[in-house]
Amino acid sequence: MLAQRETDAAIGTHYRSERVSSVNGQYFFATREGTLEGPFFTRVDAERAVQRYIGRMHQAQAILTGRAR
Repeated sequence: MLAQRETDAAIGTHYRSERVSSVNGQYFFATREGTLEGPFFTRVDAERAVQRYIGRMHQAQAILTGRAR
């Protein structure tokens, strides 16, 4: 995703990093909101959870946008 959200800070230098990481054999993913989600047993489980998380964030934004009108 390359789009900037209205709530994101001003444009600056951003470094991409791996969203999924492993700690002691368990997998976690980092969010833009600064949270670390997990643990998951496999990288595949964590990557699937990333997609579900993104879907929930889009759904939440759609709900908030609908209410703002």
